[in-house]
Amino acid sequence: MAISGRNDPLLSTALFRRLRFALSQLQRWSHTSAGENESATLRDSGSNLPPKKGPFDPSTWRTMDSRTVGINKSAISSSTWTVLKVLQKKGFEAYLVGGCVRDLLLKRTPKDFDVITTASLKQIRKQFHHCRVIGRRFPICQVQVLGSIIEVSSFSTINKSNKERQQVVLSEISDNCDEKDILRWKNCMERDFTINGLFFDPFDSTIYDYVNGIRDIKASKTKVIVNMPFDQGLIIKSITARILRGLRIVARLGFRFSKETATAIRDLSSSVITLEKSRLLMELNFMLAYGAAESSIYLLQKYQLLQVLLPFHGAYLAHQTEDKSTERTNMLMKLFSNVDKLFAADRPCDCTLWLGLLAFHLTLVNHPQDAPVVWAFASIMYYGRWTRAIEFVRQNVQCAVQFVPEILLPAETKSDELLLEETSHFASLVKSSVDAFTCIDALQKSLARYPESSPCLGLVIVSEKMGKSVSKLFDGLETDITSYGDPDETRFAMGKIIMDTMNDGLSNRETSSGISTHRGHVPLSSLFK
Repeated sequence: MAISGRNDPLLSTALFRRLRFALSQLQRWSHTSAGENESATLRDSGSNLPPKKGPFDPSTWRTMDSRTVGINKSAISSSTWTVLKVLQKKGFEAYLVGGCVRDLLLKRTPKDFDVITTASLKQIRKQFHHCRVIGRRFPICQVQVLGSIIEVSSFSTINKSNKERQQVVLSEISDNCDEKDILRWKNCMERDFTINGLFFDPFDSTIYDYVNGIRDIKASKTKVIVNMPFDQGLIIKSITARILRGLRIVARLGFRFSKETATAIRDLSSSVITLEKSRLLMELNFMLAYGAAESSIYLLQKYQLLQVLLPFHGAYLAHQTEDKSTERTNMLMKLFSNVDKLFAADRPCDCTLWLGLLAFHLTLVNHPQDAPVVWAFASIMYYGRWTRAIEFVRQNVQCAVQFVPEILLPAETKSDELLLEETSHFASLVKSSVDAFTCIDALQKSLARYPESSPCLGLVIVSEKMGKSVSKLFDGLETDITSYGDPDETRFAMGKIIMDTMNDGLSNRETSSGISTHRGHVPLSSLFK
């Protein structure tokens, strides 16, 4: 039976009990780790304040000269510099903050830059002609400058639910603290992970660290910042929102979770069903469209979130893991490994691509096909013409493809007419499989293959409108495949990804003409270690 779980009071009570326990564990770990010393290799000014017990210890606050760690200011975009200089010229403090500072320390190109300033939102709007305020709980300004959009937040915007808590904490902090430090610290405690809690003033080359974020970056560790509000409902929202963001960061950077954060995620994974579907789809798109899809899927499965967000593929991976004979031939993971080879954080794909690939794979699992049918399906999307597709199949596809259960054992050679008919039928099946991502009944039906899987929560996060956009990718393939025209960019990319994946499954590891074979996949057994 499908349940939504979104407004179930019993579920909310159970979730809160688990959240309260996990929060107590996070706080305990924060207390024990707050006094840990920085690595001797770090160059920082530190703090002259005496140490205090507890998670809010000003003696652990650090500053670092960005030049000593090789941050190149030229990596900051010209549009970001424009925003920073305008604010500084008007007398406001302005910093880079969050993930962009982390990426600069890691010598990675940030996908975007976030700015925070002492100016209020109203004052920010006065400085820039093309500026709009978005967001209700945490409003920010989107500034359009030099063809880019820079998000600018204000120190004056603070989570109201945390004001009372912060006042209690501020009373415990030494009066000797600098007011600017207090201002930055208060904002830092609103953030999600220590590695995202850094402030960078590029004008004087100073990085400010109030939560040992630099230490955690050096240790490749992702650790939650514990500053939970008192309200029970907000506790649930705050922790669950961080779960998917944390997985995204770990997948993209190749980091690991701290012990306490990993434990909390395992305990609270089912709580993500309390988030809005649009938020879940947005987070899933961040994971699968930006060059870290394969590692994201592994992490989602490891922390039992794939069965919530993508129930069919969660059941598929669980079954594949149990079946040791399929250890080296997991088609789903090879598909998304090839997605990662085409796209990156600064060059993402459209969400219709990865949704289309999921529908394609679901169809193959429930309706296995001969390899020539799949080759023909992929090549028509890649080349855009049936005559070229059939020519490719006849000239290049000779070897068996070892994907179980997706690809059937080699059969007798098919005539062009039969291959055309079966390819068209397969395309219609793929198109109808999109319903499993938009309709609970279709999802339940697709899961009949895995009766041993965990009960489905009935969570479908793709809207009908989005489902129709995905289905359009296969328009014409199931009705008039011989008249199919040149493919658009998404169809072309999907065809290439499927062809590369089929090459990965060739039994003798030879490659078909013009398509490269990729290797180096993480074994499925690592999911459950």
